[in-house]
Amino acid sequence: MRDLVAALGLVLVIEGLSLAAFPAAWRRAMKAILKAPEQPMRIAGLVAGVVGVVLVWLVRAHF
Repeated sequence: MRDLVAALGLVLVIEGLSLAAFPAAWRRAMKAILKAPEQPMRIAGLVAGVVGVVLVWLVRAHF
């Protein structure tokens, strides 16, 4: 649970810094996301989740 909270905190730091540095790009990205069909977004989310699990497994098992 400790690792999960640390990971969520790191995500917030990275997203917060990128939002502060590039607000116009975030606005364009949000507009594009609102226009995008759901199925490709769902697939991208699942792929990102699987890649995240694999990365966490690799780090925890090999480093």
